Amino acid sequence: MADLGSAMTSPRIPDTVRRFRDEYRERDIPRGYRGSTHLLFTFGVGGAVLLLCLAQLHAVQALEWLTVPLALVYANLAEYLGHRFPMHRPFRGLGLVYKRHSGQHHRFFTDEAMLIDNRRDLRAVLFPPLLVIFFFGLFGVPVWFVLAWLLSANVAWLFIASGLAYFLNYEVLHLAYHLPEDHWLARQGLVRRLRWLHRLHHDHALMAHANFNITYPVCDWLFGTLRRSTHSDHRHAPLLRDAD
Repeated sequence: MADLGSAMTSPRIPDTVRRFRDEYRERDIPRGYRGSTHLLFTFGVGGAVLLLCLAQLHAVQALEWLTVPLALVYANLAEYLGHRFPMHRPFRGLGLVYKRHSGQHHRFFTDEAMLIDNRRDLRAVLFPPLLVIFFFGLFGVPVWFVLAWLLSANVAWLFIASGLAYFLNYEVLHLAYHLPEDHWLARQGLVRRLRWLHRLHHDHALMAHANFNITYPVCDWLFGTLRRSTHSDHRHAPLLRDAD
């Protein structure tokens, strides 16, 4: 990511998006925020924890390795359900998640303005560090104890490692979708195809109806929400409703 800053050049941004970006940067990005530090936490700390989990494995049995594909399928489903519902529909107690995603991310980035302008804009792309710690602590630790008790420590560590690897892959791909097309990461073949699906999702007429998988559209395909074209039968819906 060393060439991140030099590659950031955006096309003409609609005035409504530009005004929101200016307001968001002033109101929601702390003055001491550094995009490079955010990247380092996400991929540096995340990668170190992943290696630490793998270091705990000992004499893994053949059946225990099945944890990896099962955990990845589960992660794809969790990504889909979390994105389709609490991120795009207001649920009591989860209003902050809805507001941050539908009310901020989808106003900062639209299908006409997908690119970040500078590293401070990473605040609108990457998961906040505190939220990552909260979710992995709240869900990861109890699941580790349950799996270690019911099955084995190897299964528990493989499940956590697979979930963390999936999360890091999610962050890499999502970041790539919001980088300039000439950035080396955005130029990769698979990324270009997935990037198009994500751009369609950022069409305000489609965002609550299609392309909820940020990574690989397995569940979008299974549940019939995969869109590959710009044509939409949905009317333009209000961007943000009140959440409890």
